[in-house]
Amino acid sequence: MLKRFLPNEHVRSVFEIHPDDLKARGIKGIITDLDNTLVAWDVAMATPEIIAWFQLMEKHEIKITIISNNKEERVKLFSEPLNTPFVYGARKPLSQAFKKATKQMELDKKEIVVVGDQIMTDVLGGNSAGFYTILVVPIVQTDGKLTRINRKIERRILSWMRRKGMITWEEE
Repeated sequence: MLKRFLPNEHVRSVFEIHPDDLKARGIKGIITDLDNTLVAWDVAMATPEIIAWFQLMEKHEIKITIISNNKEERVKLFSEPLNTPFVYGARKPLSQAFKKATKQMELDKKEIVVVGDQIMTDVLGGNSAGFYTILVVPIVQTDGKLTRINRKIERRILSWMRRKGMITWEEE
C-alpha cells in the first residue's frame, strides 16, 4: 500500500525535466500540479523561467495540463496567460481529474507523466491512476492550512521509506 506514495522519480524542480529525456521515453504530455510545483503557492502568475519552460515543452510538442485542488479563480489566473488547459477543484488524489486531463490531451496514460510536490495528492493520485510520477521539491517551505497537515503525514511516510531503503534522495 505505501508503495503508492513512492514516486518513480525525484527532481529538485521542474527545470530538471527536459523534453529530450521525456521524448526518449515516449512521453508526449505532462500533467502538473500548480502550487509549490510551478510557482510558490502564494504567487499568482508564472515567472519568466516557468514561461520559458512551458515554451520549451511546446516547442518540443509536449502537451501540458495543470490540475490543482485549488479554486477556479486561482488556477485560471495562472493558466490562461500560458494558454494551458487546466482542471481546478481536482480533489487529488482521486482519479477523476487525471482522467479528465488525459482525455483533454488525447494521449494514452503511458505517454504522460504526473509532476507534483506532494506525495499525498500528486504522487498517490498519479500512481493510483497508473501514471509515471515525478516528485519535485516544494518551491517554498510554507503551505496553506490543509497542505500543512498533508506535509506532516508526508514526512512520516518519507522517513519510513528512507529507513527501508526505498528512497535514496536527500531530504530537503
